[in-house]
Amino acid sequence: MERYWMLDDDLNNSRIPLIDHLAELRRRLIFCFVGLVISFFAFYFIADDIYNFLVRPLAQATEGQLNRRMIFTGLHEAFLTQVRVAFFSAFSVIFPIIAIQGWRFIAPGLYKNEKKIFIVFVTATPVLFILGASFVYYIVVPIAWEFFLGFEQAASEGVLPVQLEPKVDEYLSLIMRLILAFGICFELPVLLVLLTKIGITSSGGLKQKRKYAILVAFVIAAIVTPPDVISQVLLAIPIILLYEVSIICARIMEKRIGNTRQ
Repeated sequence: MERYWMLDDDLNNSRIPLIDHLAELRRRLIFCFVGLVISFFAFYFIADDIYNFLVRPLAQATEGQLNRRMIFTGLHEAFLTQVRVAFFSAFSVIFPIIAIQGWRFIAPGLYKNEKKIFIVFVTATPVLFILGASFVYYIVVPIAWEFFLGFEQAASEGVLPVQLEPKVDEYLSLIMRLILAFGICFELPVLLVLLTKIGITSSGGLKQKRKYAILVAFVIAAIVTPPDVISQVLLAIPIILLYEVSIICARIMEKRIGNTRQ
């Protein structure tokens, strides 16, 4: 028996075979891939500027100090760093387009109320990620860099100087890890509200597990941040606050679901 999928509101009375639906998926995936490739080559030519932007917190922390530099010890290290910067930037820019293509693909199979909820998720995901990335870049990173630079020591009689000379790839790995960690952690409300929507959890269940959530927040912070208490606390506290926001959002979601059923 041939299977069919419903199209969007403009084509409510028509049906398309499953093979056409898969062809549409293929077309959208190719569109996203081509967009990613084009974005990658575009960002590769400005990778230096993007990397300098990522290095700016360190440059500001050492401003006015002479003989500061960054190094690379492998012939290919600087090139691969630029490639990673270009890919990271391209994926960040193309992600909203990927989300929109995903929305257009699955929207025909959703009910009207489900479409509204999905639009909220698609919109909230990049917004919360940007908030997390901005928080770590403008608040956490400057504080953490000042802390680590405090371990340098000046030269004196009988004492050799200890000075930071970061490698370009190691610095990029660290800053990207922090941006991804904070960006993903800021997605917590979206995840928990979605789990509430599909019935896996509830606002009451989230309240009961609050103490475990606090413990997990500090464990995650200890794993993904540099080994200093300040940056760990600066990640753990937002996670805990976002967990509380998730409880409120889950309660609102439950009330709406209850009103809809009535």
